Order: sequence, then structure tokens, then C-alpha cells
Amino acid sequence: MLLGMVTYLDINSVKDKIGVSMKISVFGLGYVGAVSAGCLAADGHEVIGLDPNQTKVDLINKGISPIIEKDIGEMIAKTVAEGKLRATIDVREAVMGSDISLICVGTPSQLNGNLDLSYVRRVCEEIGAAIKEKGSFHVVVARSTMLPGSMRTVVIPSLELTSGKKAAVDFGVCNNPEFLREGTAVYDYYNPPKTVIGESDSRAGDVLVKLYENMNAPLIRTDLETAEMVKYTDNNWHALKVAFANEIGNISKAVGIDGHKVMEIFCQDTKLNLSSYYMKPGFAFGGSCLPKDVRALTYKGKSLDLDLPLLNAIMPSNQRQIEKAITMITDKGHRKIGILGFAFKAGTDDLRESPIVDVIEYLIGKGYELKLYDKNVNLAALTGANRDYILNHIPHISKLMVESVEEVLSHAETIVIGNGAEEFRGVPGNLKAGQVVIDLVRIVKERSGESYDGICW
Repeated sequence: MLLGMVTYLDINSVKDKIGVSMKISVFGLGYVGAVSAGCLAADGHEVIGLDPNQTKVDLINKGISPIIEKDIGEMIAKTVAEGKLRATIDVREAVMGSDISLICVGTPSQLNGNLDLSYVRRVCEEIGAAIKEKGSFHVVVARSTMLPGSMRTVVIPSLELTSGKKAAVDFGVCNNPEFLREGTAVYDYYNPPKTVIGESDSRAGDVLVKLYENMNAPLIRTDLETAEMVKYTDNNWHALKVAFANEIGNISKAVGIDGHKVMEIFCQDTKLNLSSYYMKPGFAFGGSCLPKDVRALTYKGKSLDLDLPLLNAIMPSNQRQIEKAITMITDKGHRKIGILGFAFKAGTDDLRESPIVDVIEYLIGKGYELKLYDKNVNLAALTGANRDYILNHIPHISKLMVESVEEVLSHAETIVIGNGAEEFRGVPGNLKAGQVVIDLVRIVKERSGESYDGICW
């Protein structure tokens, strides 16, 4: 669940949006489970809620919501009266009376921060025992928030062990993360930012697609692990935004500025600030602006005696990505290295604080044989600060520059793609035997393999 502002929903506008009614069991009648059960029943599906807590079951069967949440009480009362929603403590009854089971049980934190998946494991074992008796294809859908890998290490093994059947063959498994905020959960159910379906097989995924086909939101079908990771990415990003805004506010107040005004102006930029720009995993940032401005603001914070752990972590985090690239290169065991693109961004000749230059300097210092190519970095054409930087700060690099991609490829055993210039796209597909590519920018849409290694993919 997420926390958010209250948004109002006209319950009378919630109509039957489905073509065919489905039979659904919902395991766990807490926030996510109660909201899911009530909304699915309001949509016209036949819903059985299950919870080991008899009090929650009795409340549902009386038409009373077990949670305090805007609109859900009215929906549960109405759907129970219509016979669309009921609850039980009998797992077998719930599974036998449905074609889809949604797992909405809790996954609380342990003292070390890891998740306690005992409730998930137990409910999967119980569902599996019931599936053992079914002749029809049953789909088990995890809505509980779990770390990547939990579906394959906990959910599927538990289901297979007690059912004696095979996932993706005899029954289907999906991960379907929820994006509900407390206080607006019903509204969010009908107005999701996206619907994500991680599926064990297309047959299972097709069932969920039918369930959500009339939702006005992008529908994404993917693998189980990606779906699991999406929820954690969303929630950690939201937490990061809160911490970032607070630290900016703390600095602003310390210098006599209204932090709310600053962030209001910041949020008006939806081209860069609140957008997908900069939101792709890859190499470290560099250039003449970002490193300088991060250092300046964190220095200002220190001078004001402010504790800014998030802002102070930006440069060390960036440095870790540079160190990761160096480790990837040296781990290949080759001495002849080629660098394609060493300006900090394709289409520029700016080498100031280019992170790939840090990589080059390290490799030179360790005695590696390097050849470098970047069509935009031509010493004869460089002027001003760029020329001064390369001649006075990194003159040894200029001696390693060559005139073509082909010269780099003929020399190198390990080829490093340092920026996204279009001319580098064909390199991974034209390697000689024994050559490997380390891609820091995702020049091609491949996953890491034997001769191709992406820094974050």
C-alpha cells in the first residue's frame, strides 16, 4: 500500500465493466484484500474472501468492511446483499469455488529488514493442497509485495509441493503488484497508473488480461521477477522523492528561502524533472554541470551544519558506478582495451568530468594497452576550456586517440562503449572470435551474455 492524498470516487459510477463474470477467491482480507474483493465483486464477479480471522469473515458476511477505507464499506454492503461477495475460513471451499486465487496476505519486515514470507508460504501450501483435487486449470496470483525471486523460491515450490502438479503446465502463476494508496484505494483500483502482469506462462497471463481488459491504464505483461521488482522500484522512488524534497527544504529554510516555493517551481518542469529523462540504468553522470552543482550544494549544507545523507550520497554512488565499470573491464582478463566514445555524452566534445576519462586514467596507470576513438573529440578542432583540459590535464590520453572505429576493433580484445553515438550500434554484432564488448550505455537492446556485457542489464 502507498500513502497519498484523498481523492473522491462516485460509487454510483462504478458499473459492470466486464463481459464474462469470473469466480475469484481472495486470500487475506486486510487493506489490499478487502479492497480487491469489494471492487471485483462490484464489477460483477463472484468473489470468495478468505481469512483465518473469523471476525473478519463474519464482518464480510454481514456486509461490513473489516477495514476503514473510503467507499469500500458501501461496496461490500451492496455486493454481499447481491450475493456477489462472501467470506470463509475454509481454503478448500475458496479454491474449489473459484478459478483464480489472489494472494493478498501480509509480508512484514523482519528485524534485519528482510521480509517474513511465512504467511505467503503457508497460504500457498494450503492453496496447493486444494489445487491437487481440481481437474481444471487454476491461476494463483500474488498481489502481496515480495522481493524479486520470491515467486520462484517460495510461491511456486510451495504450490508444486502440496499439489503434486507443475506450475505453467497444470496450473498458472502470476505476480500482479498493486498500486493502492491508503485513503484512496478504491479510486486507485479503478484508476491505476498501470497494470503489471508477471506471468509464468501465457495461459495464466491471458486470464488476468481478461480480468483487467477494461481498465483505463497501460497493461504490461512481463516475467515474474520484473513484476516483483517494479513494485519495489515504485515505492523506493516515492521514498526517495520525499527524502529529496525534505533535504532541499532543509537547505532552503537554513538560507531563508521557502522550500515549498522551490519545489513547486521544480515540479512545473515535466520535460526533465518529473519525466522519464535520466531514468535509465547505465554509467555514471559527468559533464560540467551535475558533478559541480552536487558538490556545491552539499558543501553549502556542510557549511550550514545540516545533515543531508541523501544529497551527500550522490557523488559516492556515482563513483561506485565508475568503479563497477573498471571491475568489469579488468575481470575480462585482457590487456588490450579499446574505448569507443569518451566525451561524457554522445554529440559533444566535452571531456570535463567525463566518467569514462576516469576509467581510461585508471587503465593507463595499470599498464593496459589502450586505443581511444570519439569522432567529436578532435584535438585540432578543440578550443577553449576543452582544449585546455585535454592538453594540460590529460595530455597522455591524446596520444592514444585513433581516427576510426576500425582501428579500435583491430587492436582491442575488450571493447568498451562509453557513449551512445549511433556509429557504435553495429559493434556488438561484428566481433572477432575472443573479443568482448562492455556496454555502458545500452547501445543495443541485448542482455548480458558471453561476448556482450551490459553494466546494468
